[in-house]
Formats: sequence, structure tokens, C-alpha cells
Amino acid sequence: MFFDTDIHTVSDARHLAKKRLPWMVFDYIDGAAGDGFGEQANRDAIRALRLKPRVLNNVEQRDVSVPVFGKKSDLPFGISPMGMCNLAAPKADLMLAKLAAKHFMPVGVSTAASTSLEVMMDTSEGNAWFQLYFSGNEDASNALIKRAQDAGYQTLILTVDVPEVGRRPRELRRGFKMPFKIGPRQFIDFACHPQWSLSTLFHGKPELANFGGKFGEFDRTSSRAGADWGLLAKIRDAWKGNLVVKGVLDPSDALKMKKMGVDAVQVSSHGGRQLDGSLNAINALRDIRKAVGAKYPLFYDSGLRSGEDIVKAYAVGANFTFLGRPFSYAIAAGGSRGLDQLTDILTQEVSITLAQLGETNIVSLGANHIVAA
Repeated sequence: MFFDTDIHTVSDARHLAKKRLPWMVFDYIDGAAGDGFGEQANRDAIRALRLKPRVLNNVEQRDVSVPVFGKKSDLPFGISPMGMCNLAAPKADLMLAKLAAKHFMPVGVSTAASTSLEVMMDTSEGNAWFQLYFSGNEDASNALIKRAQDAGYQTLILTVDVPEVGRRPRELRRGFKMPFKIGPRQFIDFACHPQWSLSTLFHGKPELANFGGKFGEFDRTSSRAGADWGLLAKIRDAWKGNLVVKGVLDPSDALKMKKMGVDAVQVSSHGGRQLDGSLNAINALRDIRKAVGAKYPLFYDSGLRSGEDIVKAYAVGANFTFLGRPFSYAIAAGGSRGLDQLTDILTQEVSITLAQLGETNIVSLGANHIVAA
């Protein structure tokens, strides 16, 4: 049960989420590496891009749909894979999967999801993409890949920007652990947020649904530093569907992936959660687009907080965009209703921005639509 939700921006959803979630959970969702400078710098760099309005172009009929791997997404954005989504609210994963089914948009299913990859595929009606963290245990990773293939996944996302989990002081101060652990500090925290606590108690403690038994356990803090180009080549050979590599910021890395047959590169700084001093992802997108050429598929996430931000990412060079935290905020703020509200807001903002730019189709956007501040 949620109170009436009044969401008009991502900031509204974040504000409500901060009030309703336990401090530990909010800091896990909202936190970033180090002092949060990298996360803020991502957003500042996007804000610094200025759009160029055009007039008298008859923009009554506007289309925000985008083709992705031969299918049409009704919306120009998808849902980034996020671990332990059910911490935001019970059944959050399923809310996201249903949203994906409603709009034919891709939803990333994390290795560390709270709901099994098979259920997510069924609930999303085939719109789920499976995201793999290489665990350091090749047999365990191969077992997950086979499960994804058997469940009918057509797209695999290999996340490569977590050789070691970034230090996120806000999580550390709260004693956040995965799998979920409850100690004295957490008990007090939960007691101060009874709505979340009672709802979570009723539905059961969030778990890591893709692990246990013959599939082994998942250690969020385990090293993945052994991943290399040879591993990527093995996965490319084994996976017969679309392969996306997520977490790329260097043009030479992207160009090498293109040559190895990777179907798309996702430019991302992991939302600033890995390296506080990382370069801005939106600037990396611009440079990578120049390196790989105009036709190679590039996806983008990191720092997107509005429809205008999404439009800017397309203008810089993205073929599709993904958001993560904003959807978790919306679910924490108002459950499935909050999620629908925020999705509609982002869609309206994209459409209105297109009108201001004198465009009727988001795929027509390019560098001519923006200037640097």
C-alpha cells in the first residue's frame, strides 16, 4: 500500500523514495563511488549540453519509438539491469517486467536479480535481456548463460566495468550486505520505516533468485578481475543471439569489440558507482561514436534524469538509452502506479523536446541539434 504519489520529475520520485525507504536501502540504490563526484559530474556534463530549438516545422505528429535489434520499442528508453530490485518494494522486478511488456521495451535482468531469469522472461512477454557478471567461476557463468538460452533470451548483456566492486561509502556506513543481512543497526532502521518493513516482512526477505543449489552462491564483492579479451571471445562464440557489452568508455575498447563481432556497445560509467574520478560517460559516447562510425549500434546509460537528457544522448550518438535509479525511485515512491507515472513523464518530456527542436522522430536526432555550453 502506498500513499498518494505526486510525481512530476525524477527528483520528485527520489524525494519520496528517500522518505519511504530505510536509510540503508536508499543509500544502496542512490549511492555512488567515493564522494559521489563522478555521478554528479555525469549529470553536470549532460546539463551542459544545450539544445537548439527550431520553429515552423509542423511537428504535430511525433514518433518516439525506436528499433532495437529488429524489434520496435514503443519508448526510446529501456530498463537497466539492477540487482536486488525488490528492496525498493516487494515484486519490483515484476513491475519492471510488466512495464516492459506493456511498452515492448527491453528490461535488463541482472545476474543479482530478486526474481528468476525464467520468470522475468515470461512476465516481460519476451522483452527481457539477460545481464551477466563474470563471476570468476567460468562454469557458474556458463550455467547462467545456458539457463538464459534455454529460457528463450535473445540478447545477452556482458557487464565488464566491475573488475572489483567500487567502494561506496554510503553503503559501508549503513552496513549493507548482499545477500541481505539484518543486524541491530538495520533493525532500528527498519523500525523507523514501518510501511516498508511490514510490506517486506509480509512478502518475505528479498533474495538472489538466480543462485543457490547447483548454481552456487553469488558474492557481490568477489573479484572479477580475471575477465579478459579471451573470455569475451569465448562468450561471443558460445552465444548465438545478440551480444551487448556494457560499461565501455574508451574508443579503442569499443572499436576492438566491434571487430570481434559484438552486436552493440553500451557506453556507461555504471552510474558513477564504480570510479569516482571517471571521465563523463556522455563525452565518452561522443568520442566512441566517432571511432566506430555512424552505423554501429551504441547504447547509453549514466546520468539520465529527464526526457531532455534522453534526447541529448540520442543527439550525441546513442541508438538507444537505458535508465536505472529513476525506476527504483518511482517504485519506492508509489509502486506500479509511481512507475507508470514516471514512465509517462519521461515519454512526454521526450515528445515535447522533439517538438521544440522541430523534429517528429527521435531517430533523426544528431549533433546538429546540440551545442556545448
